[in-house]
Amino acid sequence: MSEGQRYQLGTIGALSLSVVSSVSIVICNKALISTLGFTFATTLTSWHLLVTFCSLHVALWMKWFEHKPFDPRAVMGFGILNGTSIGLLNLSLGFNSVGFYQMTKLAIIPCTVLLQTLFFRKIFSRNVQLSLAFLLVGVGIATVTDLQLNALGSILSLLAVMTTCVAQIMTNTIQKKFKVSSTQLLYQSSPYQAMTLFIAGPFLDGILTNKNVFAFNYTPQVLAFIVLSCLISVSVNFSTFLVIGKTSPVTYQVLGHLKTCLVLTFGYLLLQDPFSWQNILGIMIAIIGMISYSYHCTIENQQKAMAEAAAHLLQAKEPELDPLLNVENGGSILTDGVGRGPGWNSNKDLQA
Repeated sequence: MSEGQRYQLGTIGALSLSVVSSVSIVICNKALISTLGFTFATTLTSWHLLVTFCSLHVALWMKWFEHKPFDPRAVMGFGILNGTSIGLLNLSLGFNSVGFYQMTKLAIIPCTVLLQTLFFRKIFSRNVQLSLAFLLVGVGIATVTDLQLNALGSILSLLAVMTTCVAQIMTNTIQKKFKVSSTQLLYQSSPYQAMTLFIAGPFLDGILTNKNVFAFNYTPQVLAFIVLSCLISVSVNFSTFLVIGKTSPVTYQVLGHLKTCLVLTFGYLLLQDPFSWQNILGIMIAIIGMISYSYHCTIENQQKAMAEAAAHLLQAKEPELDPLLNVENGGSILTDGVGRGPGWNSNKDLQA
């Protein structure tokens, strides 16, 4: 199997793992929050990250991956930023209507595209832009119902979008810059994310719910769902870093909207949630946008790979066409029937 085929299989596996684990944890958390009344989302997320770090530490001890330290300031800043973005998204949901929160999530894709275009000079083709527009319109039709605006909620949503975009772009950039895997980055950053949310979580949850997380009645059923949610979160966090590292922040957001459509569908089929023709129409338009985005990204990546392969082939042939390069690369040429090696230097011989 060629390297390109292995990479494609790895990417498909990462996308599949992200979808399955995310949909599973949404269903689990929905039962935990809606049915059992455990509404402390930020604190729960801090426990997710703590369990993720402990699981990766065990994996490191078992030598399943190699620890690769790099710039500690970059790790700390990245971890705190990620934790802050999660807290701001939860606050945005608490201080806004559900419809406005969905608009906030939709705004992450165009914001990410804008930031990557301005600061990283990344070019998004017209086909990709149209596909993303189809996707956003479809998800908007399927999920956005009411748009109640307020000043505080709008500011929190803006901050949530900006920190989320920057954190996801950093996830991709750090992995490539420092040549670390998704597992290595998650292992080093998860303690800072967990610490940020563990400190801020009870306070934020108290503001949003008017309840104390430490005074909650933790029945065996609640504890069982919390443990299940934490275990699934290990796969969610790992697949998030894996997908962003292998693809791009925009592709991860596209995948996130696919999860939203799947959650809506499974909620209707399994939990008998209310469903309308507006939801069906929106999901169909969103799926068209996703398929179009995947198709055009695949075509463009293949063209880019072919161009890079042609460039490498041309570079490999250049030394054969230019005999002077052979001298620079350690070869020798004949002058008046005398072979001179690469280390021959007339000045040095005269000095000797």
